[in-house]
Amino acid sequence: MAFMCATGKHRKPGRVKRTTAQAAGVAALTTTGLIGTLAASPASAAENAPEQTGLTPVITVGDDIAEHIDEQAAAQKQAAEQKAAEQAAVKAAAEKAQKERAAKARAAREAERERLNAFVAPIAHSYVSTGYKASSSLWSSGSHTGIDFHAASGTSVHAVGSGTVVSTGWGGAYGNQIVIRMADGMYTQYGHLSSMGVSVGQQVTPGQQIGLSGATGNVTGPHLHFEARTTPDYGSDVDPVAYLRTHGVDV
Repeated sequence: MAFMCATGKHRKPGRVKRTTAQAAGVAALTTTGLIGTLAASPASAAENAPEQTGLTPVITVGDDIAEHIDEQAAAQKQAAEQKAAEQAAVKAAAEKAQKERAAKARAAREAERERLNAFVAPIAHSYVSTGYKASSSLWSSGSHTGIDFHAASGTSVHAVGSGTVVSTGWGGAYGNQIVIRMADGMYTQYGHLSSMGVSVGQQVTPGQQIGLSGATGNVTGPHLHFEARTTPDYGSDVDPVAYLRTHGVDV
């Protein structure tokens, strides 16, 4: 008797069926193995060290990471504090430098103000050869309207203080003369000059050379005639020695 194959092709089980079967087999083996292990040595399972359970290594790794994070945070905090300290130091240095510059500027302004307010003698290292109000027929008024400083011809003549030149040129008996309006409102006059080095409207400072002494005008020899006046004109003279001394110049 012959056996006949059924019509149609034989096919392998589908993918879903195979996967399900494999999973079932693995589950059965795992369950069987686990039950067998527990049944074989229940005491040893209870006595396993924590390291064998797989829990402790996870906790240990977590602690290491936390410690590392703490170290990074501490390092970042230290770096931030150091940067803040450096910035504070830079700011403090800048503020100190600014204060020092301001102090130097104030000192310079004060020194300049003192220099401009200072007075000097019109002829350096000289002396008064003829005093104020000395009597003589040489002067039309009958008395000396200023003081004479001993000086050879060509000696440097200085402005006694800060001021503005208001007059230069020939002054009759005074010869070549310069008149300066001083910063305090007074006027000073320099006569008998051999040359003049300033012009009307020019600002002058204490000790600045304004001309050279000479023997121009009504003189018997070279010298500097110096006057202190309340106006730029002849006849408004005051004691020039007293005027200079009130400004700290001893002549």
